[in-house]
Amino acid sequence: MPVESGNSAAARQVKQKRKSHSLSIRRTNSTEQDRPGMQRDMLEGQDSKLPMALRSNLLDLFGQIEREFENLYIENLELRREIESLNERLAGEGQTVDGGDLSKGALKTKASHSTSQLSQKLKTTYKASTSKIVSSFKATTSRAVCQLVKEYVGHRDGIWDLAVTRVQPLVLGTASADHCSMLWSIETGKCLLKYAGHAGSVNSIKFHPTEQMALTASGDQTAHIWRYMVQLPLPQPPADISASLDDDVDFSDKDEADGEAEGPNECPTIRVATTTLKSHQGVVIAADWLVGGKQVVTASWDRAANLYDVETSELVHTLTGHDQELTHCCTHPTQRLVVTSSRDTTFRLWDFRDPSIHSVNVFQGHTDTVTSAVFTVGDNVVSGSDDRTVKVWDLKNMRSPIATIRTDSAVNRISVSTNQRIIALPHDNRQVRLFDMNGVRLARLPRSNRQGHRRMVCCSAWNEENQACNLFTCGFDRQAIGWNINIPALLQEK
Repeated sequence: MPVESGNSAAARQVKQKRKSHSLSIRRTNSTEQDRPGMQRDMLEGQDSKLPMALRSNLLDLFGQIEREFENLYIENLELRREIESLNERLAGEGQTVDGGDLSKGALKTKASHSTSQLSQKLKTTYKASTSKIVSSFKATTSRAVCQLVKEYVGHRDGIWDLAVTRVQPLVLGTASADHCSMLWSIETGKCLLKYAGHAGSVNSIKFHPTEQMALTASGDQTAHIWRYMVQLPLPQPPADISASLDDDVDFSDKDEADGEAEGPNECPTIRVATTTLKSHQGVVIAADWLVGGKQVVTASWDRAANLYDVETSELVHTLTGHDQELTHCCTHPTQRLVVTSSRDTTFRLWDFRDPSIHSVNVFQGHTDTVTSAVFTVGDNVVSGSDDRTVKVWDLKNMRSPIATIRTDSAVNRISVSTNQRIIALPHDNRQVRLFDMNGVRLARLPRSNRQGHRRMVCCSAWNEENQACNLFTCGFDRQAIGWNINIPALLQEK
């Protein structure tokens, strides 16, 4: 009899604990019902760069996940109660179970079966919830439609740089390691003119803002200014480029004899520059026109940037201060500002707006070579680096970047769309990605055996005047590619 009274007392204690635990669960559930509203109010009070519709969608999805796990948690508690009830029955029948040991008989089978069901349900719920999130992200991030329009083939070596003319007729210019620069018809892909005046690799090309003049920088330690006159051919019906390329053929591995048989050798060739700028003691890696086109700036591996007068070819200023070779230079579209990039992990902002004062600011925002830094139409500078990051800076407060883009590969010469303010990132890993100024990824240009670059992508350039072919990229696969980038109106309003 004492044993029976002890068992009944233990049973009463277990029932009391179960009742109190069930009461606490009901209280918790009643408070949890108000949680989504509270979280939504807290979310709306926080600063975020995500659109409100996307934030609300994410909140709903995570709320669904939380509710599913709550239900599973409650079911788990119910299973535990059943196990306790089974223990009480076994104890009442005189079977000894030490601490609810589930290692024997039917109880072990029951517990194992329940655990297996719970595990399977957890996996199913997790997969369903995550698939909802992934599909939601796909629906909201696939904002840009990117299509290959034209390929420009004819160089015998990798293409370092490219640019679009700023005056009519609109043509594409490329600078190549084969010592030549070429002008192309954007619509037909035909070479219109070749400049062969350099004795070394042509590292950059930029066009005069108002005249038909080009500025090229070269490994022969000079920069050349040369005039061009081209006549656009009649447009041809579009051809299916993807069908003409074989999956197993890599263009970069073709023999040079194949390139010699192409049309570019039939186009006119210029071999003498109008103006030669030669004050550097090393490779001239980049050059650009200052606003107005009366002066140019050049960047060199001799760790200096030079400012020249176009009419007299005289050296006006030598910009020194970088500790290692320069990699790029860029000028502001409307102000007398210059930004230079270097292997010393810094980029410098040079201010020539006041003729009597030439100020310079040094920015140390990267941990590896700064491959390029470019101005936008507003008051922003965008810098890219071999440290696999791109940073957006505000000219009014450049102590820290306003946005940071982290990628999986080194970034080369970037460009920013004037109208839509989209950043095009060419990578060492053959990819080209598009981001907005807030660092939100918009798209990745398609790349496969049939289309896209097959070697490192060196540069990107936007063409605001031609909506059918508004982005160009070039790489070390000896080709330039024209793309059509279509951005929905919702993104443009953002």
